[in-house]
Amino acid sequence: MKVLQLSSSLKHDEAERGIYPISRALIKAGHTSIIVGSADRDNELITRLVRDGAIYHQMPMPKKSWWALRHIFALRRLILKYQPDIIHVHSRTPAWVLHWALRPYPEDLQPKIVSSLYGFYPLNSYSKALFQADKLISSSKSIDTYFRKKLAPKKDKKDNDKLPDITDSLICVPRGVDLRKYPYRHHASVYWLHQTFAQFPELEHKKWLIFPTIVGSQYGQEWLVDILGNLKEKFPNIHAVIMDDDPNTRQNQCVFYEEFVQRLHALGLFDRVTFVGKSPPDMKEWLASANVVLALANRPESIGMTALQAIHLGTPVVGWAKGAFADILNDLYPQGLVKEQTARALCQSVKFQLANQIRPAMTHEYNIEQMVAGTLSVYQALCPFCQLVTKDRHDNLVAVTAKS
Repeated sequence: MKVLQLSSSLKHDEAERGIYPISRALIKAGHTSIIVGSADRDNELITRLVRDGAIYHQMPMPKKSWWALRHIFALRRLILKYQPDIIHVHSRTPAWVLHWALRPYPEDLQPKIVSSLYGFYPLNSYSKALFQADKLISSSKSIDTYFRKKLAPKKDKKDNDKLPDITDSLICVPRGVDLRKYPYRHHASVYWLHQTFAQFPELEHKKWLIFPTIVGSQYGQEWLVDILGNLKEKFPNIHAVIMDDDPNTRQNQCVFYEEFVQRLHALGLFDRVTFVGKSPPDMKEWLASANVVLALANRPESIGMTALQAIHLGTPVVGWAKGAFADILNDLYPQGLVKEQTARALCQSVKFQLANQIRPAMTHEYNIEQMVAGTLSVYQALCPFCQLVTKDRHDNLVAVTAKS
């Protein structure tokens, strides 16, 4: 079996999309893995992919950019060269490039298409190409529910003409965590702690509330003001750690960032907050050392990877009962679920966690092996229907390509 994976980027979301473990599992099982993405060949992830036996082609297809369509003919040549049985699309822009690349070929000459849904995409023309697939993989239970409701057959025939009924083709394969990289009850080394306290001396002897994302319109940083303001008397050593750049060094500050920092200063809470930088390479150490990890996105989160990683490390997570956070916490740590989105309910939950420190139980759910096995089972279900690559089929594809 030959599988070609199309991604708009391999630089920022590899942990969520799992392209590397899927490719590695394919190669280990004796299949051929071909990756198309935007990363340079000297990128660390690409180096690992190629070292493990994957075939990589750089083809930048930035999100929501019409410039990506210039790769239609290049992608068509790659499909002709490798004759993949399955093409797995990981983003909407590559889905459109693929749509036009395959347009000249009759259906019996086309490979099977698998599309992954990583967000609560609006059902507009931009998303349409992503649903032109033989199988759709939803990356969380919330995404699965969302699209089953949105794409259910409507009484109005005009609505049905826009996007197909995907009830039979949609399969839920939740993202997973590599348990070897995030082992249960992992403890940060003494060396790391010394280094951290040397860089951020204000963190020593404090109770850490980790806010594992940047400051922005949808991430819920404003709730930190309520937590710190209401709990500072009960817990004098409470301290928030934010995965964003320091206000003094950050460039291109957004309005939400400036408002948040100004509000902290106005309420005398700025000294209780430390900015440690965006996506630190030692994220595992921060999550493992936290007293509580916060999952407070204002919009429903589609994957919730940092919450998953924290729970697998044995760190309590407090989050809203919506989106992927609701899925994860309901299944793995219901004690951290905040069902009412109010400051009072949130503060009560954080207060309970700081006072009791009830750690999540060890679990093997939501792991990378399950995610890979689920994805490969989708491939294997389609593979019996894929035509074997024969000389006749190859000649037919060449003829169609020449005409186009």
